[in-house]
Parts: sequence; C-alpha cells; structure tokens
Amino acid sequence: MTPAARDELILAIDAGTQSIRAALVDLEGSVLRLVKQPIEPYFSTEPGWAEQDAELYWTTLCDVCRALLAQSPVDAARVVAVTLTTQRSTMVCVDRDGAPLRPAIVWLDERKADASKVLPRLAVPLLRLAGVYPLVEFATRYARSNWLQQREPALWAKTHKFLFLSGFLTHRLTGEFRDSAGNVVGPVPFDVKKLAWAGRWDPKWRLFPIAKEKLPELVPPTALLGRITVEAAARTGLAAGLPLIAASSDKACDVLGAGCLAPDRACISFGTTATLNTQNARYVELRPFLPPYPSAIPGEYNSEVTVVRGLWMVSWFKEEFGLQERLLAKEAQVAPEELLEKLLRGVPPGSDGLVCQPHWSPSPEHASCTKGALIGFRDVHTRAHVYRAILEGLVFALKEGAERTERANGVPIVEIRGTGGGSRSDALLQITADVFGLPVVRPHTNETSVVGAAIDAAVGAGLFPDFGAAVAAMTHVARTFEPIAANQALYAALYRRVYLGMYERLLPLHREIGAITGRRD
Repeated sequence: MTPAARDELILAIDAGTQSIRAALVDLEGSVLRLVKQPIEPYFSTEPGWAEQDAELYWTTLCDVCRALLAQSPVDAARVVAVTLTTQRSTMVCVDRDGAPLRPAIVWLDERKADASKVLPRLAVPLLRLAGVYPLVEFATRYARSNWLQQREPALWAKTHKFLFLSGFLTHRLTGEFRDSAGNVVGPVPFDVKKLAWAGRWDPKWRLFPIAKEKLPELVPPTALLGRITVEAAARTGLAAGLPLIAASSDKACDVLGAGCLAPDRACISFGTTATLNTQNARYVELRPFLPPYPSAIPGEYNSEVTVVRGLWMVSWFKEEFGLQERLLAKEAQVAPEELLEKLLRGVPPGSDGLVCQPHWSPSPEHASCTKGALIGFRDVHTRAHVYRAILEGLVFALKEGAERTERANGVPIVEIRGTGGGSRSDALLQITADVFGLPVVRPHTNETSVVGAAIDAAVGAGLFPDFGAAVAAMTHVARTFEPIAANQALYAALYRRVYLGMYERLLPLHREIGAITGRRD
C-alpha cells in the first residue's frame, strides 16, 4: 500500500434493526466520522408480525449519508468506494421499478406458513426417520415466500423481485437488481456450499418454491455491485459513479471487523440477536442439515450459534423493570444502560443462585414450545439479581454453542472478541471471560460491522493485497478481560450442574403450558 493510499476513505453504510449508520473509515480502521439515526425496529398490525416501511430504510439511509458528507467536504472528496451491510433476513417485494409492493417483513416476524402445503405428505415419514423433520418444518414455516404465496397470492404474482433488504438498498443506490452472496441468510433456495443460488434439482426449490427470475443476481463479497446513480447521488450526497462494493451481512462483517480470521478465535456479537461465530475456510455444519452462514470473506463460512432475543432481553428488562434508570438517565442525559450497569455491582457472580434460560423466542435449535425461564428465586433476590441472571444466562447459552462449535470445527477456541452494543459493558465482558474461562477482547471500536464492511471494500478496491493485510492494518485491541479464577469456578459449576440440565427438564412443562393455554410456540 502506498502512502498516498492512506488518504483514501471508505464510506460504509450499516442498516441495522434499530438504527441506520453511515461512517467514513480510513485504512487504519479508524471511524473518522459517523452519523447514526435511530429507527423503529418494526410495527405490528397482527400478533407476532414485525413489518417496516421499506421506504423508511431508504430515506433514512439518504439522510445519514447527506449529514455525514456535509460534516467535511474535504473528507467527502477522499471517498473512493461505498459499501453496505444490513440486518439479515428482512425481505422486500418490489415491482419492476424497484418500488415496494408491501411493507418489508422484518427478521423478528413470527408469522408462519402452512408447512403441510409445502412438504409432500410422503416425505414427512422419511424426514422424521432421518431426524431432520423439525428443522425442515421450521424452515418451511418461517419461509416468507411460502407465507406470501399462501396468504397474499395476488401480491406475489405482481412481485418482480423478492429481495433481502441489502438487495433493495443496492437497487436504490445502483439501479441494479444485484446482491452480495454474503447477505443470503434464511429459508431461500441457496446453496451455502457453493455460495450461489441452488442448482436446478436441489430440493430447496421444492421447500421454498420461488421462480428464479424473482431473485437478484449474486456476486461475492469484494465484487462490484454497481455504481452510484445520478438519482441516488442527488438523494444521498454521494458522488455519482462511485463504486458500491459488496460486503456481507452485519453479523459476518462483525466477525471480520473484530479481526477473526480462523476458528480458534470466536466473535460474540452482543446485539439484538446475540451470536457466537467462528471464521472457517471449511464448510462445517454444527447440526446435521443446519448449514453455516456465508462469511464476509469470499468462499468462506461462519459457523454460528444464536440466542434469538439476545440483548433484546436487556431492552425488555429496561422497559419492564427499569423505570427508575430511564427517568434518571433522561435527567442526566446518559443512556439508561449506563445506570443499569451500576445495578450489577451489588450482585455477586451467580446472582445468589438465580439462573436464567434465555429462550425468549423460538429457535431452530430448540423445540418450538421452548420458553424462557428464571429458577432459584428466594426472598434475597431483587430486580438487580434478575438483570444479572439474564446476562449470565445469555452467556451460558453462548458457551453451550461454543462447545458445540469446537466439536464440529475440531479446533479449540482460545480467545473471544466481543462486539455489538453490549460489548460496551465492562460487566458483561467480564462475565463472558469468567464463564468461558478465556480472555475476552474488546476491539478498538464498537462499530465492528462498519469496519468489517470497509475491509471488504478496501480489499475489493485493491487497497490491500489480501484480507490478512487488511485485518492487520484495520483491526486493533482496545482492552482484554481476563477470567477471575474464583468466578470461573463458580460459573463452571452452575453451568455444568444446573444450566445444562434446564432445557430437557423444563421442556415437558413448556409443552404442558402450550397445551393448556394454547400458546404452543
């Protein structure tokens, strides 16, 4: 890389669940400027539905880009490429002009298609015999395309393209119906091994029957998606003709932006959904027929375990039990989470015996009737104990997934990198170090998804020869949390002797709750 190249900047856009951000990132991985605009994650017109006006994503993207570039015309002139990362599995139906035909279906949506109308009756016994029926049923029920075809067939017939949010925004920026293969996550006819749309005879076309012409063209991360159009330039302030270079989904960019290039270093993203990912050049299934996700590195994969509601549970606790912190935070003009952090200081590791099972939402890894649980209540417990127990339960669930990941990869994890909004919490990262018994690293910036997308763009633009060089230059360590021996021993006992037994022991009771109340999932 020449000295002159260090003056070049990447403009990275991150369209997340709760906000849209635009940032200028230099080739040392520093986020020089960032503009963030919160958005409502979704609205709901029916129980369990989660939708959002697709135009809101676009207009907010335009707003943050214009505001960012207006801060410094000198920096704006240094931008050589644009890149985009987004929340996963949020789907948009558009017409031939790219106009949305209905609200976007957000990844948090819980509507379900009728699997019996998709799965051949004769195939069900074979799937049960193979032990994969629950997974296949889950995928066919949660496939948005299946629900749309069953419930809104007239709209589906008018749909020219069925796009991920990333593909919708790419079209708005470039005029191309094109997307990164790194963004294809969810029940669609995609061949994860080949990182391309499935072959003609692949059974996924039967499970998720979508006419191929309704799907966008795919390119790998680092490839050119298109160039900023004159119309998009007028809306965003970006220079017309700038290349839009493919990145990957927000979680995949988190992994790359945290500096994880091999399976011995895991990235935990403490976001709305909490995930543990390892980077892998091999295709590895953590469970049979449950594929890994596309990586932000072309041709590679992320082995991922998920706690669906993750740090959403912190938001839930804040809304339901944190009125005092919300009021004080408003008065002091600080984030409520800063005050919630203080709640933890008076509660010892292990929460005085209160243990949480953090399954607030269904997951393909658990029975659909599984529910969250807190056990061990005594009169000593306060809302502060509940808060700490939720965080500890979340980390226990991630550790369980990490052990499964190590077995599948055949590689022990030796270090954790913590990212996402929750990584700002010293207490949460120390809990993670103590539960895992491993050093937990906080990267130099909390905007790791932005940095990961910028790394893709920098490699794609030829500013680095490879990902090793780009990661070495653009990712750095801010702080390392080492495990505390006494805490580690206590957590190890709670994890092995209590937490790991909760799921199987509570599952029959959760089934009974569903049978009695009608809330089966």
